[in-house]
Amino acid sequence: MRAAVIGGGPAGLYFAALMKQLDPTHEITVWERNAPDDTFGFGVVFSDETLGGIENADPVIAQRMGEQFARWTDIDVVFGGETHTIGGQGFAAMGRKELLQLLQQRCLELGVTILFRTPAPEAAELMEQYDLVLGADGINSFVRGQFADRFGPVLDRRVSKYMWLGTDRVFEAFTFAVLHTPHGVMQLHGYPYSDERSTFLIEMHEDVWRAAGLDATENEVFPPGVSDERSVAKIREFFADVLDGHEVLTNNSKWLNFTTVRNDHWHHENLVILGDAAHTAHFSIGSGTKLAMEDALALAACLHEHTSLDEALDAYEAERRPVVASTQRAAQASLEWFERIGQYADQEPLQFAFNLLTRSRRITLENLAVRDPEFATEIVRGAPLPSRDADEPAMFRQHRIGRLEVKNRIVVSPMDMYSSVEGVPGDFHLVHLGSKAMGGAGLVMTEMVCVSPEGRITPGCAGLYTDEQAGAWRRIVDYVHGQSTARIGVQIGHSGRKGSTRRMWDGIDQPLEQGNWNTVAPSALPYGADNQVPRELDRETMTAIREEFVAATCRAADAGFDLAELHAAHGYLISSFLSPASNRRTDEYGGSLENRLRYPLEVFDAMRAAWPEERPLTVRLSAEDWVDGGNTVDDAVEIARAFIAHGAAAIDVSSGQIAQHERPQFGRSYQTPFADAIRNRVAAAAGVSVIAVGAISSHDDVNSILLAGRADLVALGRTHLWDPQWTLHAAADQGYRGAGAEWVPQFRAGSRKPPSSRTDAVRPRLALVRDPQRDGAESSHRRWVPAPKTLDVLAH
Repeated sequence: MRAAVIGGGPAGLYFAALMKQLDPTHEITVWERNAPDDTFGFGVVFSDETLGGIENADPVIAQRMGEQFARWTDIDVVFGGETHTIGGQGFAAMGRKELLQLLQQRCLELGVTILFRTPAPEAAELMEQYDLVLGADGINSFVRGQFADRFGPVLDRRVSKYMWLGTDRVFEAFTFAVLHTPHGVMQLHGYPYSDERSTFLIEMHEDVWRAAGLDATENEVFPPGVSDERSVAKIREFFADVLDGHEVLTNNSKWLNFTTVRNDHWHHENLVILGDAAHTAHFSIGSGTKLAMEDALALAACLHEHTSLDEALDAYEAERRPVVASTQRAAQASLEWFERIGQYADQEPLQFAFNLLTRSRRITLENLAVRDPEFATEIVRGAPLPSRDADEPAMFRQHRIGRLEVKNRIVVSPMDMYSSVEGVPGDFHLVHLGSKAMGGAGLVMTEMVCVSPEGRITPGCAGLYTDEQAGAWRRIVDYVHGQSTARIGVQIGHSGRKGSTRRMWDGIDQPLEQGNWNTVAPSALPYGADNQVPRELDRETMTAIREEFVAATCRAADAGFDLAELHAAHGYLISSFLSPASNRRTDEYGGSLENRLRYPLEVFDAMRAAWPEERPLTVRLSAEDWVDGGNTVDDAVEIARAFIAHGAAAIDVSSGQIAQHERPQFGRSYQTPFADAIRNRVAAAAGVSVIAVGAISSHDDVNSILLAGRADLVALGRTHLWDPQWTLHAAADQGYRGAGAEWVPQFRAGSRKPPSSRTDAVRPRLALVRDPQRDGAESSHRRWVPAPKTLDVLAH
């Protein structure tokens, strides 16, 4: 094969070296526009997993890298005048310049042609001359730009500013130092990469950057290799305590905005892109060089394994895309966390440290318990959550929603069952909700209970618009109160333009074929192309619907519900007033957020006046509409602020379903950052609870969310359909027995997990003297402390 490589960074050089090892007859030419020693940047970090792959692929490169590495296991989080150290992580770093030099040397040893100081010919020209053309030309890839119509790039430029710097202070660990300045929060990402140097990366939100006067050089154009010395001088002042008398080092250092790069395709004919040209992941998870070298390894392997170039490139994408997508999801969560770091300014330092560690949702409490048991114990015992004993899991600690006390932090999320007859709940609902209450949850929520026949989603939806319905609900409430210690809440809503549709299993959101009814909405806009056009509400009908909410609220109070929730999410009537994607009114109920809030607050106020004062009234919100021009999390914070000012005792935070053309970014715990923002920007200070919901399924995730301060309670839906006794089983898995997870007397004999296949067997001791490294003791912490230089070296 004759291969042309555009770009002499780690991805291009490593690919070239691997290809020549697989077959010395391959002709590989690398074009690099810079000189061999023109290297920008400081240190690069690798995980143990990546290093294992490099060692397997090329032991020579692995050995040479190993000779250069600074290695450590600790993370230091400096915040609020305290430093918390977490061990057991595993890092290896080296200088970017040294990495490129050894890759260059390896390529030359193997016979790769490297053309330094030579811009590559046009990719289209190379495609005619070579069997394979590799675009490894970085984040600002010319190759990607020239073939944008083929690769389909999406470039997401973020709001924070950052600058790559170095320092001659040698950190002993990965260091996150967070500064509270008069201008806002600034943070350092620092780590050692040699005996004499550390990476010193500064990041802050653009608003903070401007407030601090660091935008003074915004319009200056710095030639390649020239650094923004005016900004660096200010950084020295801000971070003087962290530098502790050491110097800040520059290398083409200037302010940048991180750009997340994604592409629909990574190859076209015989042209393929990899590394930063194909995808980027935020530096806060240290993944750029790692991903690039993993790309090179996979591409070389796929080319070797397949006889057809098309098959090889298809196999390469199939292999790497899931890995990259997973990394980018974690990186996205991490970068968004740092963008919003100011909302945690008042957290306790210990909780902040745990929050930072778990920001990407890849690290959880259980992960940390394996890596650093002492820190995990410290966070469980030191978190600012009321507990009945020091070792009580976070999820089983009692909590108050307004004046209502719940025994634990688990909520059975509202789930439409579409199983009522004329709006009347029956035995199905008794078993469904009763089993969840007996399963250990602190609060069980009904499905959305509709305020009128026309307010139903489907003919099978439950209602609270007749006394018969209220009586049926009273039977269920009495059962829950009589057979469990759970609380039960009712979610009250109106379907709006999403009504008059079929049951979920007959075609979700599809219109009824017969027996349909007219729908209403703030504007005459259908939910989807197949849905009917709703009638735009006039003032008279809005008043009538408000009174239907009041009547349903009164019936809910008489039925004995402990809590009521206004459903203002998922594109139903109240939600459709809040979102600019569905509310196009030109009167006082449309336009600005203040106007869009007017009717929802009017309904809430009327419900609050009708609901018993001692019982909490809460609100379910869609924090992100996932459509262009819809609400974002910043809008949701202001919406939550308004409901809190009107007396909401809790905000239940969901997202989406405002329009059929939405594009949600699904993933594990993907909605938790919205709850996090609302809690830490407005709700916590007001003493209002926040409920997180959405793709949360493990007790480890629940405990991690609570201990990090991202929410006060966690709602799980499908998880409770899988296992109605999920909460009690989670207690058994954690070895917890207490008031937060009481089994009903009839089931108490089953409170111990049944043994199976010797999983509970006692293992024999097979060693006379225990190895503390194997037992996990004294093995969590390793600092990077360079060995002292000898007198001969110093003299030299």
